[in-house]
Amino acid sequence: MNMQFTKKYSPKTTKDVIGQEEGVQKLKDFVTNFSRQKRKALFIYGPVGCGKTCSVQALARELNYELLEVNASDTRNAAAIEQIVGNAIKQKSFFYKGKIILIDEVEGVAGTKDRGGLSTLSKLIKETKFPIIVVGNDAYDQKFSDLRKNCTVLEFRNLETNDILKILEKITNEEKIDAKEEYLRTIARRVGGDARAAVTDLQILAAGKKITEEEISALSYREKEDSIQDALVKIFKNSDPKIAVNAFERVGEAQDKLILWIDENLPYEYQNPEDLALAYHYLSEADIFQKRIIKRQDWRFLVYINDFLTAGVAVSKTEKNKTPIEYRQTTRLLKIWMANQKYAKRKTIAAKIAEKTHSSVSEALQSTVSYIQVIFQKNRKMAEQLAEELDLDEEEVEWLKR
Repeated sequence: MNMQFTKKYSPKTTKDVIGQEEGVQKLKDFVTNFSRQKRKALFIYGPVGCGKTCSVQALARELNYELLEVNASDTRNAAAIEQIVGNAIKQKSFFYKGKIILIDEVEGVAGTKDRGGLSTLSKLIKETKFPIIVVGNDAYDQKFSDLRKNCTVLEFRNLETNDILKILEKITNEEKIDAKEEYLRTIARRVGGDARAAVTDLQILAAGKKITEEEISALSYREKEDSIQDALVKIFKNSDPKIAVNAFERVGEAQDKLILWIDENLPYEYQNPEDLALAYHYLSEADIFQKRIIKRQDWRFLVYINDFLTAGVAVSKTEKNKTPIEYRQTTRLLKIWMANQKYAKRKTIAAKIAEKTHSSVSEALQSTVSYIQVIFQKNRKMAEQLAEELDLDEEEVEWLKR
């Protein structure tokens, strides 16, 4: 059986990691200068398939370090973590220059049945003599607040299409796969930054050592079936309610996100104020029924939401807008996410202030954080003293300087 490409072409050294140069350098600095680190663990976070785990593995090979990999989804409770990680932090490596302990998929240890797992991990981090690398998708999730206090936080960015294209081109050259660049770009574009998914798609399509137009068309068709763009065309560029009502049938988006897609793109499609007002009327009706479902848990209202969103919006126009429009994703969710991320860091800083001043987190949020922000922006010397006293990490310091 052929080896999986994801394993065969996993980076052998840190130079092989594409698209995460800054993050990899910070990871390397943390491990090689571990004895001087204030915190004994590094929490790497970022989207799926961006290279978090493989970067740690590549660094261990490059430095000739032993790598103990612990998947948190398999090692969920306090006893298991104590047994595996607890033993590892005390024992020197006999055959390697050093040791790295990798806690992968840390979200897996945070369920309600796993009480004690994260607190045990936090305790072991304080005791370790070797670098511990924690890997997850979102370091600023509230459930990691205590763990994060003992970690230096490092973000790995979402990979761009061109980053993934470089990975695919390297593999096709090594495997002598006949594939046009446009085909590889299609594969890279459709995975949304997940390099692992792109490499898997490549291996499936290249089973015969050649990727054909038919195979790429089939791949594009699978993408098209789930495309929100096509669904919106059926609504905005069509006035037949029988066609519009089935527009979202194959779209894998939650109902509340579909409402936001319509809301974002309506003003670009409907130029007539009366058409726009009527379309927003139907959109608001859909939103009202959505709230009724949440309040009453009466799922019979779902059919009304779909009718208002699709057929209702479609029949609102007196004429079609003939101008081609590239439908854009709503920015509201991004703004909410950014606000949550900003608030999460603010709350983390407030917790550290509260601990030092023997006050509540809410009190620190309401008053002290704002004063400290002014100090960080105006008085560099005092800011450095406060950062030391409050045990702030680099990201928290940068946040306070803004």
